[in-house]
Amino acid sequence: MKRLRKYIIAAITITTAAFMLAAILTVGAQSKNVSGNWKLTIETPNGPGSPSLVLKQEGEKLTGTYKGRFGEAPLEGTVKGNEIKFTVKVNAQGQEFQIEYAGTVEDTTMKGKVKFGEFGEGTFSGKKE
Repeated sequence: MKRLRKYIIAAITITTAAFMLAAILTVGAQSKNVSGNWKLTIETPNGPGSPSLVLKQEGEKLTGTYKGRFGEAPLEGTVKGNEIKFTVKVNAQGQEFQIEYAGTVEDTTMKGKVKFGEFGEGTFSGKKE
């Protein structure tokens, strides 16, 4: 009887530990909430920029508005864990091109790389307002 009790207690302990580990891993894998207003700083070979974003997040889906040197445009993207990706189509002097952002989010900051279609690349950092 004592041996059976030891096995039952061990099984309960292992099961509880497994559930707790699964809960911790699930919370850690959840996407960051990036909804809100953001100010970005962009560094490129052609000089700096400072666009702003209004982001709306629903699950992993990201939508919003981008305001920058080339005007205002809608954006779409994803947030998975702490990874963020979004794109914006802008019109510069009659030529439409896509800007692609990819980076990471930590609390109220983000940083990463930005591609300006065929016109080059740079880095960005951002802070939630």
